[in-house]
Amino acid sequence: MSEIILMNDPRVAGVPVHESDEPLVDMRELSFLRVDARLADPAGTYALLREGAAWRLARAARLLPEGLRLLVTEGYRPLALQQSHFERYVAELRASHPDWSESYLRSRASRSLSPPELGPHVAGAAVDLTLCTTAGAELDLGTPVNASPEENDGACRTSAADITATARRNRRTLSAALTTAGLTHHPTQWWHWSYGDRYWALRTGAQAALYGPADA
Repeated sequence: MSEIILMNDPRVAGVPVHESDEPLVDMRELSFLRVDARLADPAGTYALLREGAAWRLARAARLLPEGLRLLVTEGYRPLALQQSHFERYVAELRASHPDWSESYLRSRASRSLSPPELGPHVAGAAVDLTLCTTAGAELDLGTPVNASPEENDGACRTSAADITATARRNRRTLSAALTTAGLTHHPTQWWHWSYGDRYWALRTGAQAALYGPADA
């Protein structure tokens, strides 16, 4: 599926969920990952991920070139936090574009943030990550993780042309490992990958999502 599908596309909401009841695991306990604390919350929910998605990250980690590691910045996101992030972003866009309709504001916001009720992070199915060296030095992938389109003129899109050759090569390395391991990504965010959620099901042709909203 080559078209860019936003999270608020009716086709995403139309995917049924057959909840697998897989547990959330703590990625800080997995030796094949580095988990960055820049988005840490007091309860540590940022480091949680569904077990099936975590083991696919394990496979992706083994596929990376020698000397590289996956560097995770966020996994599970509680529903209330997703709601707060989404409404704050809508408000920022509204302040900059008071002429935009409410539906268009939410459509624009969903380029970078999922509507709360559909959020892959809320299901514990999504992970934001980048690459680093075994020593922990973060690689150049063109933009910071979680950059908004307004901050970089669209350079956060996975296929963005206006990035350096080094960043493009690093994105290809990351994408090759994660795609081979069975995860899928949102084309507007090179760092956002998921497994088992509605968006993953739609993009891969699965009959149903494996994970609905989770409770930590």
